[in-house]
Amino acid sequence: MFNFLLLALTSCSSSQERVETTLNSAPTLQSTPVGAKAANKVKAIATFLPMYWFTKAVAGDIADVEVLVPPGTEVHDYQTTPENVKTLATANVLVKNGLGLEEFLADTIKSAENPKLQEINASKGITPLNPISPVKKIGKHDDEHHHHHQEGNPHVWLDPILAIQQVNHIRDGLIAADPQNKDIYQANAAAYVGKLASLDSEFQQNLQKYPNCTFITFHDAYPYLAKRYNLKQVAIVELPEDQLSPGELQKVVNTVKKYQVKALFGEPGVNNKLLKSLSQDLDLTLSPLDSLESGDKNPDYYFQAMQTNLKNLVSACK
Repeated sequence: MFNFLLLALTSCSSSQERVETTLNSAPTLQSTPVGAKAANKVKAIATFLPMYWFTKAVAGDIADVEVLVPPGTEVHDYQTTPENVKTLATANVLVKNGLGLEEFLADTIKSAENPKLQEINASKGITPLNPISPVKKIGKHDDEHHHHHQEGNPHVWLDPILAIQQVNHIRDGLIAADPQNKDIYQANAAAYVGKLASLDSEFQQNLQKYPNCTFITFHDAYPYLAKRYNLKQVAIVELPEDQLSPGELQKVVNTVKKYQVKALFGEPGVNNKLLKSLSQDLDLTLSPLDSLESGDKNPDYYFQAMQTNLKNLVSACK
């Protein structure tokens, strides 16, 4: 059995520093055709970055697409701003991940008083996985950073196959809001879905060599990814951001031994001294794994970040 440890910070967000990779043979998205009218574009608002990527990929420049929660901002505990209300008051379409992730939305939509706003639930029909129960709680955990997903785990975008379902829902919603551009939405969605299918194949081919590769995580963002590729997320280990007491450190050591941990994971671009210290004390390599809640606004960034995740997973599972 292959085992490794994933330890992320208390926030699901991460900085925009990423390892850039090159995407080969990427289909070109269709834009406004020559001679087409650019006036009266649909205004689509995506709640946070993954929904923005998927919506922008489907829309091209046929619709104006904006993101509501600034990239890198914690979406789980986001507090609505007056500007958010103004944005939704003039929007035609709102794309959300759903599954209880955007808890701030109900009040924001109500305040916007926009009866014409069409909502697209990108996770419609997806059966949510329940968060796993921690077997270890190491260190005090600030309640404001602890995310209770009452509707199930919302991180479906990290599974390329479920991401395909989300893209298709977004396509259908945009077509309903803007039927005259149906062909372009369909073509753009098909191009992006093709890339997601290729990404899934890449994950399958590389991770099938390491069945039941077991990991422990602080941030419960990866159960869909684990289920799709026959990995095992067995526990969540809670860590403070500042320091561990000697007793808490011993719990970490015991957890590492119990699951025969081979690698230590943090979130990209986050300079956490505790994780660095732990990796040195335990003689484990410290590498990033990305929940994709921060990054470049180009829709192809999804594939760049996911390919980096794959590279790091393979390295850890060897």
